[in-house]
Formats: sequence, C-alpha cells, structure tokens
Amino acid sequence: MEAVSTTRFTLRDAMPADTADIARLVRELAAFEKLLPHARGTADSFAEQLFGMRPAAYAMVAEVDAQIVGLALWFYNFSTFACSRGLYVEDVYVEPQHRGAGIGRAFFRAMAQRALEQGCARMEWSVLDWNTDAIAFYRGLGAVGMEEWTVQRLSAAAIATLARAGEDLSAGER
Repeated sequence: MEAVSTTRFTLRDAMPADTADIARLVRELAAFEKLLPHARGTADSFAEQLFGMRPAAYAMVAEVDAQIVGLALWFYNFSTFACSRGLYVEDVYVEPQHRGAGIGRAFFRAMAQRALEQGCARMEWSVLDWNTDAIAFYRGLGAVGMEEWTVQRLSAAAIATLARAGEDLSAGER
C-alpha cells in the first residue's frame, strides 16, 4: 500500500522496525479492554508473526509527526459458503489523544480496499459488547452485528487437551 497522507496523519504498511510500537499499541488496547494479562506479544514475536517466513497477519500503522499513534492488524480467512476469502480485522487501535481525526475510518477504508482487491466476500471483526462507542462507530461504517452468532474459543490448554484426546481413539474412530 502506498502511504496515505493528510495534513493530520499518514497511514502506511507496517515494517519490521515498527514491531516495538506495535507491541506497545497492542498492550494499550489490551489495557483498555481490561485484558492486559493476555497481551503477551513482544517486538520479536510480532516481527516473526508479521514478517517471518510464513506471516500469520498483516498490519498498517498511523503516524502523526513521524510518531506511530495507531495500528490496524488483520488476516485472511475463508468462507466455505461464499467459497471466497474474507478479511478478518483482529485489532484497530488509535491512541486516545488522536481519536476523532479520521484515523479509524481511514484504517477501515484501507482494509476494505484490500478486501476488494483480494476478492473477499466479507470483512468481519469482534467487538466487546460494552464498547458502545466502537459499536456506534462500526454502525457508521455500515457494519451490522451478527446477533445470531456467538464466538467459540479453545484456549491453548484446551487445544492441547483436545489434541491429546485423539491419542485414545482407535484408528477406526478417527
């Protein structure tokens, strides 16, 4: 993506040199969401996941006066029903003092452009039900809540337990 500039901010693709700021912004987001103990990413682990041999996700940053003040991070998933890629927005975060400048909307517009270029059938993300400001913002973008769906999650420990459970199955049950 070419850098998008306004008089207030610049959006650009993240680079390996940005990973300390990415880790910092993710920690700030986790603190806001009251989930800080779960934010374990470091500059090194973000470097591996975003810029390693097999990137797991993609990111762009927002800069104001050459300082990184915002982050958008996404990955591609797949819809069997649409038989198409989707773009899953994992995190969008803008430092509080820079909110209201259009950075969040610019992030979503840039991701929508990527989704369109990639032939994605949809963009999706999750939002905490108590974050009414974010929900209102998303509605303003044209997003609709998926009330009939609930997120299901296996933790790392539950994944290991489930994976080991298969060791007890006979070959005929697999």
